[in-house]
Amino acid sequence: MSRSLTAGDQVLLVDAKKRRYLVTLEEGGEFHSHTGVLNHGDLIGSQDGSVVKSSRGSSFVAFRPTLSDYVLKMPRGAQVIYPKDLGPLLMLADIFPGSRVFESGVGSGALSMTMLRSGASITGYDIREDFVERARHNVATMLGADALDRYKVEIRDAYDGISGSDLDRVVLDLPEPWQVVPHAAGALRAGGIIVAYTPSILQAVKFREALDSNGFEFAETIEVLNRSWHIEGQAVRPDHRMVAHTGFLSHARLLGS
Repeated sequence: MSRSLTAGDQVLLVDAKKRRYLVTLEEGGEFHSHTGVLNHGDLIGSQDGSVVKSSRGSSFVAFRPTLSDYVLKMPRGAQVIYPKDLGPLLMLADIFPGSRVFESGVGSGALSMTMLRSGASITGYDIREDFVERARHNVATMLGADALDRYKVEIRDAYDGISGSDLDRVVLDLPEPWQVVPHAAGALRAGGIIVAYTPSILQAVKFREALDSNGFEFAETIEVLNRSWHIEGQAVRPDHRMVAHTGFLSHARLLGS
């Protein structure tokens, strides 16, 4: 049986034109748009998928946001890794419950949330305090405050080194991930996996060169393209727009000595 919406819950409101709005429910709260005012009280106590109307009679469907919904709509200070890359990255890194993961930089927390939800325990570095605070806030909002017990983020520069050893995974979203590769080689366990997200193929090339020089093997670089389809009766075709290039995912495994 599904749980009723309560104050403090995140809710995704979808209007008749499929526009989406992320709202945190509050006692006495209101959601304002050009289609009128929607009282939070009309949502509190209702179920996922409920339809409510604004003061001007416009309909909204209310859902709890998926992780993908939240990543696209959450407060952010840094550009996030998009859902089309988060899923493949999770598989390439082979994140499993209890895995010990080092992450840098954490940005707005999209990748952190994805790995935490898969059961990882994360030590994160970022050089900006505002990014660290934003990431922790987003993690707690989407996954609950208990998730912070497995999420330790420090204001540190991964280019200077990684504290700790016997890590299962190293996951990087940095301008120069190749600078971290020698540190990762010393911090990962044998057989551990490193993954880097890089917007530029030149960044991926330099990262791959560093992997080759530091005991990593089985390296691969991929790009994920996402093309949706228009399906309406017998009118079936690819959509005119697609999510093409966002970044490259490069991964490898550390050999044993």
